[in-house]
Amino acid sequence: MALFAISDLHLPARKKPMDIFGPHWENHFARIAESWRALVNEDDIVLLPGDFTWAMHLEEALEDLQRVGELPGRKVLLRGNHDYWWSAIGQVRRALPAGMYALQNDCIELDWLVFAGSRGWTIPADGNADPSDVHIYNRERLRLKMSLEAASRIRDDRPIVAMMHYPPLTNALEGFSDILVDYGVRDCVYGHLHGAALSGAVRGERNGVYYHQVSCDGLGFELYRVRLHE
Repeated sequence: MALFAISDLHLPARKKPMDIFGPHWENHFARIAESWRALVNEDDIVLLPGDFTWAMHLEEALEDLQRVGELPGRKVLLRGNHDYWWSAIGQVRRALPAGMYALQNDCIELDWLVFAGSRGWTIPADGNADPSDVHIYNRERLRLKMSLEAASRIRDDRPIVAMMHYPPLTNALEGFSDILVDYGVRDCVYGHLHGAALSGAVRGERNGVYYHQVSCDGLGFELYRVRLHE
C-alpha cells in the first residue's frame, strides 16, 4: 500500500474554467487523472485535503465525486473553505462512491494508518486580528484536537497522519503545530496555497513534524507520494 496526496482539485461542477487563473490550469483535471492512473493501485490511499469542487450543493457535487471515485485507490476527503456543497456529514458520507471516505471531527482507519485533521483557518498574526477570524481559528483548534483525540484512542502505536486544508503554520507563526506535536503526529498534509503564496509554504520537518504541501498547481498537477516518517 502506498500513500499519495493532492489538494484543491477545484473540479468544475458549475463549469467554472480554471484557466482564468493562468494557462497552466488548462485541462488540469485530465492531467491529474493521467498522473493518478499511472501511479495509484487499487489498494493505495489518496488524501484529498479540501477544495474538491466548486459545487454549491451536494447534488451538484455528485458528478465530480463520481469522476474521482472511478479513479484507482481509496480516497480520504477533508472539507476546504470552498467546499460549500459539504452539508451534514451523514449526507455527505451516504453520497460518496464506494472506497471514498469523508473526515470530519473524527478519524478514519485504513490498513495500518489512522487519519485525522480539520479544515483549519487563517492564523491570527497579532492582537489586532479580526475577532471573527480569531473565533473560527479557535474553533478549528478544538476540532483538530477532537479528531486527534479520537485517533489517539485507537492508534495502538500506528502512525497518525494529519490532514488540514489551511496551512497549519507559517514561517513566522506556529498556528496549529503545537497540537500536532502534542499528539505525536509525524506527517501532516495540507493545501489551500496557490501561485506566489506557494513560495512561502512550510515544507519538511519542524519540531518533529514533517509538513507536505500538496496544492495541485504546486505539484504540476501530478500526485504527491507521501513518504511517512517514524
